[in-house]
Amino acid sequence: MPPRRSYDQYCSAARALDVVGDRWTLLIVRELLAGPRRYTDLHADLPGVSTDVLASRLKDMERDGLATRRRLPPPGAAFVYELTPRGRQLLPVLQALGEWGRPGLGERRPTDAVRAHWFALPLLRQLDGEGIVEVRLEEGLFHLHAGAEEGPVYGDGPAPGEPDARLTLDTATCTAIARGELGLAHAVREGRVEVSGEGTLAKALREA
Repeated sequence: MPPRRSYDQYCSAARALDVVGDRWTLLIVRELLAGPRRYTDLHADLPGVSTDVLASRLKDMERDGLATRRRLPPPGAAFVYELTPRGRQLLPVLQALGEWGRPGLGERRPTDAVRAHWFALPLLRQLDGEGIVEVRLEEGLFHLHAGAEEGPVYGDGPAPGEPDARLTLDTATCTAIARGELGLAHAVREGRVEVSGEGTLAKALREA
């Protein structure tokens, strides 16, 4: 592989950007926070990235110790990419970037793609506690692993097993939460988020 480009500056921020500063890298991390993903799934959920760029970024991430590639056992037998522990350490970085970028989110543009699970990280910032939360949006269904120290942070589709809480809300409400215009607890009190379940997280949201 060609040598990694570097700012050649003795600064920890510059060193970090040597690894994650290329276009698409942090968005690939966002997708891999859901757990192991096939190349085709990554490409489908990163609209706008070319196959060459995606392949190149994944190789760079393997080289830099952010991700690994492995083959699933039969009958799957497909290759998947997943984050290493060092790659997972980028979760608070993405959360901080999301928080910083909220004022620039604005109204959704006609050219803006959207996936239901892209709301996972903003919602995670609103949850205080540990447990699995299933989220139902018009765009789709996904689940969150609140307080998870290892393993997936979120995932597409229904929660594995019985979740601690189920949230049902419309896109306008979820968008307002993502923009920072509305807190999750406040949205529950206003009746804009339906909470079901008997887990600790569900009770905390209903009582907030």
